Amino acid sequence: MLSQITAIATTLTPRLIEIRRHLHSHPELSGQEYKTAAYVAGVLSSCGLRVQELVGKTGVVAELPGAEDPRILAVRADMDALPIPERVELDFASTQLGIMHACGHDVHTTVGLGTAMVLSQLELPLAGLTRFIFQPAEETAQGARWMIDDGVMEGVSAVLALHAYPSMPARTIGIRYGALTAAADDLEITILGESGHGARPHEAIDAIWIASQVVTTLQQSISRTQNPLHPIVLTIGQITGGRAPNVIADTVKLSGTVRSLHPDTRNHLPQWIETIVAGVCQPYGAKYELTYHRGVPSVLNDPALTELTARCASEALGDDCLQIIHEPSLGAEDFSLYLEHAPGTMFRLGVGFRDRAVNYPLHHPKFEVDESAIAAGVITMAYASYRYWQTVTAL
Repeated sequence: MLSQITAIATTLTPRLIEIRRHLHSHPELSGQEYKTAAYVAGVLSSCGLRVQELVGKTGVVAELPGAEDPRILAVRADMDALPIPERVELDFASTQLGIMHACGHDVHTTVGLGTAMVLSQLELPLAGLTRFIFQPAEETAQGARWMIDDGVMEGVSAVLALHAYPSMPARTIGIRYGALTAAADDLEITILGESGHGARPHEAIDAIWIASQVVTTLQQSISRTQNPLHPIVLTIGQITGGRAPNVIADTVKLSGTVRSLHPDTRNHLPQWIETIVAGVCQPYGAKYELTYHRGVPSVLNDPALTELTARCASEALGDDCLQIIHEPSLGAEDFSLYLEHAPGTMFRLGVGFRDRAVNYPLHHPKFEVDESAIAAGVITMAYASYRYWQTVTAL
C-alpha cells in the first residue's frame, strides 16, 4: 500500500504545488477565510467526498466513507494567514496588501487536501471513516473551539495534524513524544493609582512607576520562586497609560502572555501572579485589577499515535528523514483543544531549503517554503492514516 500511496502522491505533486501557490497568493486573516474555504470545498468535492461548509464559522469538513469500523479518524489542517507584509520575491506572492502565509498554513491546507485526494484514490476503502477538518482562526486560538462547538470531534477516536518547521530541511519529519507546545494564557493587569502634578510625586500614587515595579518583580520572581525545570515565560507585550508628560498617571494597563509546559505549574500561575502584584501595590497605596484568561493547553502527543507516525515516516521516506525532537516549543497551538476529545499527535514537517545558510522563521516577512516538502507531508499523513486502521486495535 505504501507504494500505491507514494505513486498517487507523486502523480498529484504538480497539482498540489499549484494548489499551494493559489492559497499563498490569496491569504485571508483569521475568521475571514471565505474564499479559501470555498476553494478548499471545491477541491474536496471534486474528489467525491461529502463536504460541509460554514462549519466553525468559516471552516470546512469533508468525510471519506470507510468500511464497517464505527470509529472515526480525523485529519486536521488550519487555513488562516497573518497580518504581515510579504517580503519575498515570488511569482505567486501574496496579492493581499499586508497579509501573508507566514506560518505555513497554506502548506498545511495543501497537505490536508493532498491526503484526502490520495486516500480517495486507493483501490480498497479504509476500514473506517476519515474526517478532514479544515480549521479557521488558528492564529487567534479561536478556530478549534468554533469547530469543536459545531461537533467536528463527535465520534472521533484519533486525530492527526502537522506543522511546518523551517529549521528542518524539506523531506524531513520531526517527531516529539509528549509535550510538543506550551500552554498559552492571556494576562491583563491594571494598576490604579492617584493622579497628581509631575513636580509633586509625594502627593500622588504613580501608576507608571508601580507598573514598572510589577513587571520587574514578576520577571525576577520567576527565576527565584519557580521550579527552573518547569519553564515559564511571562511577557508583557503592551503597556498603556498616562495623560500628559507633566501629570502623574493614575491608571496603567499591562497586557501580556504567559507560557508554561506543566499542568500543575499552569494551575497555580494565576494565584502566584496576583500575590506578586498585590505585594508590589500594597506598600505604595495602589490598587489593581487582574484578569487571567486561560487560552489553550499544551499539545500532548499520544505515545502510540506518535510511534505510529514515526514508523510511517521512516518507512515512507527513509530513516535519515526522521528526526526526534528532544525539546518542546513554548509556542502555542490550538490543536491541543482537539486532544481534550480524542488522542492525537502532531508532527513537524521540515520546509527549509538545504542549500541556504538562512531559513527565516515562522511569522517572518521573508519566511519561505521548499515545496518539495509537500509530497513528503502528504505521503507521511496518508500512510499514517492508512496504517492507523491496520493497527487500530493496538492503539
